[in-house]
Amino acid sequence: MARRLDYSARYPLHTTEELYAALQSRNYWEARVAEMRKYSPHNEVISHEVSDSGIDVVLAHTLPREMLPEIAQTVMRKDMVITRKESWSPFAHDETEGTFSASIPAGPGSLNGTIRLFPTETGATMRFSPTAKVFIPMVGPRLEQLMLVNLVDLFRAEQEETSRWLGEDAKKTV
Repeated sequence: MARRLDYSARYPLHTTEELYAALQSRNYWEARVAEMRKYSPHNEVISHEVSDSGIDVVLAHTLPREMLPEIAQTVMRKDMVITRKESWSPFAHDETEGTFSASIPAGPGSLNGTIRLFPTETGATMRFSPTAKVFIPMVGPRLEQLMLVNLVDLFRAEQEETSRWLGEDAKKTV
């Protein structure tokens, strides 16, 4: 049985337009990936495409096997290579929606979800709704929970980097 959660990243001093503009910028994604190198040594932006139909981004993260929790090491015999894809629809009426997925070659499960960017009274919010599914009897539920807990940590770190980047970007335009 898959596990699901909701996580809201709040940006009280920024508009949805500012956040969407960041998503359109390759420099933003490169800064985000550089920040994530604090947590795993190899991260990169594979592709970043902006068109009339929205935004498509592909990221690669490599987690060395020795950095994985013990329960995950029992399943993963090599470094964990994660390909993460994010797609956003065009921006309209102060909000937009997107999807994301993470895949691991020969991985024992799946991770995907939706994202919604919308305005609030004090700024903007990105709401992530991921679903984790691991196809291994007995340890599957524990691994699913572990994936979601780690994902929340990742979302928090990305939220901090996004806020920092937006603040620096605002300083550049003044």
